Amino acid sequence: MLLYGLLLLSLSFWTSHSVFKIPLKMFAGKFNASVQLDLRTLRKNQSAVESGLSLASDPAGIVNFLDMINNLKGDSGRGYYMQMVIGTPGLTLNILVDTGSSNFAVAAAEHPYITHFYNRALSSTYQSSGRGVAVKYTQGEWEGELGTDRITIPQGPSGTITINIAAILKSEGFFLPGINWQGILGLAYPLLARPDPSVEPFFNSVVGQTGIPDVFSLQMCGAGVSASTTADPAGGSLIMGGVEPTLYRGSVWYTPVLEEWYYQVEVLKLEVGAQNLNLDCKEYNSDKAIVDSGTTLLRLPGNVFSAVVEAIMQTSLIEDFSAGFFEGTKLACWMRGESPWRLFPKISIYLRAMNTSQSFRITILPQLYVQPITDIDGTLDCFRFGISPSANALVIGATVMEGFYVIFDRAQKRVGFAVSTCAGKWVQGNGYHCTTVYTSSCTMVCLNT
Repeated sequence: MLLYGLLLLSLSFWTSHSVFKIPLKMFAGKFNASVQLDLRTLRKNQSAVESGLSLASDPAGIVNFLDMINNLKGDSGRGYYMQMVIGTPGLTLNILVDTGSSNFAVAAAEHPYITHFYNRALSSTYQSSGRGVAVKYTQGEWEGELGTDRITIPQGPSGTITINIAAILKSEGFFLPGINWQGILGLAYPLLARPDPSVEPFFNSVVGQTGIPDVFSLQMCGAGVSASTTADPAGGSLIMGGVEPTLYRGSVWYTPVLEEWYYQVEVLKLEVGAQNLNLDCKEYNSDKAIVDSGTTLLRLPGNVFSAVVEAIMQTSLIEDFSAGFFEGTKLACWMRGESPWRLFPKISIYLRAMNTSQSFRITILPQLYVQPITDIDGTLDCFRFGISPSANALVIGATVMEGFYVIFDRAQKRVGFAVSTCAGKWVQGNGYHCTTVYTSSCTMVCLNT
């Protein structure tokens, strides 16, 4: 952590009696974006678990969703990953879960930031395709060789599955310090697969070979806990084949998948507090709006980001604030025990509903986008801003997804949102919701053509 240029600001808020001043410290300097949040232990609905409740999305009984609970580790900054056993004899690797790409790829050569790798020569079931492959992400890239091999998922569908696998031989900015995974599981559609859509993605292979429904759902439980904690967290759950009702509360609201490449959705408007940003809704979808677990932050197109920051500065209870906090170059620090979350507004994203004359909103509490990073000398708690500008998309990333149970219902071309049970006690009584609203604005055309 680089800490430069201490700046002492004053922060005020009202109670029913008087105005108080709380010292606010800003620390400059780029911090490691790969180190963000640790995990809050998953809160289960114990009575439901004990009764064996699970949604009958898989009447054939191929999978038991309860077996998949807690099959993820990690956090939004360093990624959520699950264990897989690859090759013959089997090698256990941790694989990053990413709904924003479509290749299954694992380290196949030594790298200073990983502890072990997949050696194709030692697997008797590996078959090379003789084709090279290269993938670039928003952060990082890799090159390697395509082939096939067998995998099993200890906390997933039963049986052995043969999948396309990219052996990563060279990479830059992909494996990072502090990570605990050695590969990536792309869960998007074939159109994003590299080098071309003929490379069947992992989940397509799982559905085809096991017969499970073409649905998976994600619960990621890293919100609200500092990245400096030493606790061993349970990162959440990837449910393959359906929906596990012990992982969410209330109703599920669905939005259509507009095009099957990324999980592209349509955003109708944004609100900060009760303030409508009043932008042309096409700006929210420039040039696409997607749901991507592999992106750490909520990323907004430039004009939208600027409008959100301006609205936060107007509606928050902070008198003055360094622009560096919003730019990602400074951490904001409060005295230990002085939570900043009450000082920031909620942010609401309105999505088009399956009934296209309706919309629903997902409301993002400050606990999700004002994120604890570290403490200083046991006296200050420091936070980062969990929203950033984007040049080419609105990305509903892990910052938002950590508050919700997100259902990727590929069979019916829709993405669902419900309040996650692991969002923690800070959700209750704070108006945290995923609710339907009727609005004439749903007749708007918000897509860029």
